[in-house]
Amino acid sequence: MVRSPLTPQQIAAGKRLGARLRAARGERRPVEVAQAAGISPETLRKIETGRLVTPAFSTVAALAAVLDVPLDDLARICLPAHELQQTG
Repeated sequence: MVRSPLTPQQIAAGKRLGARLRAARGERRPVEVAQAAGISPETLRKIETGRLVTPAFSTVAALAAVLDVPLDDLARICLPAHELQQTG
C-alpha cells in the first residue's frame, strides 16, 4: 500500500503538535519523557521538531499521559475545526 503524500495542513498540524508537546515537556529531559512514554528519544525528537508529523495514536496518548496533557487539547491542535465539530 502506497501512502499518500502529506498535505500542507497535515504538516502544519504535526509541527503544532510537536511544539505543544515540547512546551509541555518544559525542563524535563527528553530521555526521561521518552522512556516514561515507552518510545525512543529519537522518536520524541522527531515529533517535537515536526519531522514525524503523524505519530501513532498510541504514541500521542502515551506522551499525553506522561506530560499530563489532555488528549482533547492535542486533537484540537491536529484537527481542523470543521472535523472537530463533526466528531463532537
